[in-house]
Amino acid sequence: MTTEIESFSNSDLRDRISALPILPGVYLMKDSAGKIIYVGKASVLRNRVRSYFQTLTNKEPKVRAMVAKIHDFEFIVTQSPQEALLLENLLIKKHKPYYNARLKDDKTYPYIKIDTTEEFPQVYFTRRVNPDGAKYFGPFASASSVRKTMGLLKKLFPYRSCTKTITGNDESACLEYHIHRCVAPCIGKADKQEYHDVIRQVIKFLQGESEGIVRNIRTQMSHASELLQFEKAAILRDQIHAIEAVTERQKIVSQKNNDADVIALANDTREAWVELFKIRKGKLIGRDHFLMEGAYFENESGLIEQFIQQFYETTTDVPKSIMIQYSISNVEAIQDWLKNKCGHGVIIKRPQRGSNLQMVSMAATNATEALQQRRLQWLNESDKVLQAQVHLQEVLNLPQLPKRIECYDISNIQGTNSVGSMVVFENGKPKSSQYRRFQIKSINTINDYASMQEILHRRFKRLGIASQNKIDTTEKISPESLDNLSDSFENTPQLVIIDGGRGHLNAALEVFLNLGISDIPICSLAKRDEEVFLPNVPEPINLGAGSQSLYLIQRIRDEAHRFAITYHRNRRSKSGLKSELDQAPGIGAKRKRQLIKKLGSLSGIRNASVAEIAEVEGMSYASAAKLKEFLGGGA
Repeated sequence: MTTEIESFSNSDLRDRISALPILPGVYLMKDSAGKIIYVGKASVLRNRVRSYFQTLTNKEPKVRAMVAKIHDFEFIVTQSPQEALLLENLLIKKHKPYYNARLKDDKTYPYIKIDTTEEFPQVYFTRRVNPDGAKYFGPFASASSVRKTMGLLKKLFPYRSCTKTITGNDESACLEYHIHRCVAPCIGKADKQEYHDVIRQVIKFLQGESEGIVRNIRTQMSHASELLQFEKAAILRDQIHAIEAVTERQKIVSQKNNDADVIALANDTREAWVELFKIRKGKLIGRDHFLMEGAYFENESGLIEQFIQQFYETTTDVPKSIMIQYSISNVEAIQDWLKNKCGHGVIIKRPQRGSNLQMVSMAATNATEALQQRRLQWLNESDKVLQAQVHLQEVLNLPQLPKRIECYDISNIQGTNSVGSMVVFENGKPKSSQYRRFQIKSINTINDYASMQEILHRRFKRLGIASQNKIDTTEKISPESLDNLSDSFENTPQLVIIDGGRGHLNAALEVFLNLGISDIPICSLAKRDEEVFLPNVPEPINLGAGSQSLYLIQRIRDEAHRFAITYHRNRRSKSGLKSELDQAPGIGAKRKRQLIKKLGSLSGIRNASVAEIAEVEGMSYASAAKLKEFLGGGA
């Protein structure tokens, strides 16, 4: 790939566009703040970028909206359209531009992994695909999809689920062997070859080759019967029946015994639901779905194209045919990319008639129905939130509906690295941009009450300041709290929740009294019995197990706890890093900051070579060598 990158100023866009090369590449559109808002690829950079700034009257409103925000752009020249395609996908994942469609949470999609290089391979759940020679199946839409598949595999094939080192000399086998779910290589009941036969069956089943598996097991069953090994033959017979019961549910969609993926979608402008059918050996062996964000700014063809690029980037199971609901513009480049990736030709086509068109139509119908169900689910959830808000208002005697709820929690270990958290929920949904983290400054012992008082005083003191459009410059604000400060602190909550019991509530009330706050409702939620404590109410309130109101405040409390714990762990790890680096010879505050910035962590510094450390700003080769020696490790 050519590494030539051109950056431009904000003057005279037309001239700069005219100077673009007539070469393939990737372009990055930026807004007035320099933020990347769109990434695109082009076979001819000049023509593609110029098309955005030509007459806009015939363009879709969403394109006009994007173009109106373009203030600058960059481009990267590549050697081929295929390289442009790969680079585009990489940059979309890295920058997550607002106007690009992308798989929702694509980094977290799970896979099934089988490492056949192991002596006794296992079947793993994983979220990371590595170039380690192992076989990966996926991605799946969710962890539950993987676990469901793995549960089925375990019922059908007797591979091991343990993680022990297999020697064959164990005195006894586990329950899995006795219920015929494992061939027990641990006690020598199956040698390496026999165990690998089982794993090969698992792989073939995941590839849709169930008929060949059944034939092979029938041969083994007959052989066992001839040797009068009737118990083994019976186990194999039951395995055949189980596999046939599963495969009978698989719909025959083609008599041609072909492999294909079918892709269709439904788009409601906010997100797109993509339906994927897997056809192997002429049978529909499975289906899955994926959500795409940024759907408003792409038409259906663009969404299909983006899905193919992003989905097949990591999957190892690429069939020879991909049938799509809408035609795409870069079909040749994508076909060449897939060929280079998987080692065989791949045809991407939009069926026009016959059974293939029927399959695409069926996938499209499923996508439409699923998206409709998702809309209904969202509406139902909204109704549940409203029910919870109404119930809370009634039970807690609130003056208005608690649309904005804030929750506070404390986290520490033996009084060290004490931190507090503030989370905000609006209309039942977390508003993470307004979450705040607090370092406890005045307390260095175990005193959750005093720590809670400190963070509440800092937060609600700022509420009064914000209401007067002032900022207290005498109190230092952490960098993470600068963003959206006014948005976070100027809004008055309709309910404040304290994580704790009666004592925590009384401590919070003391802060409110000192600040003259009497119009903000407050309560506490005790974990032990999930009871709600109110000011001046002797007995705790039970919202009722399974009630929407209890579920809502539990969810909010748990989020505050999670946020506090995460911040505390980060503080603790940074504290450990700081203490060790502080003792290193020749490492002052500036060098320490640069080392952490460049290498990320103490582990990263320790694992770096002397040459890599020397590349850090402010470090010489001699100082890098001294630091390496101090931390322990070679060059």
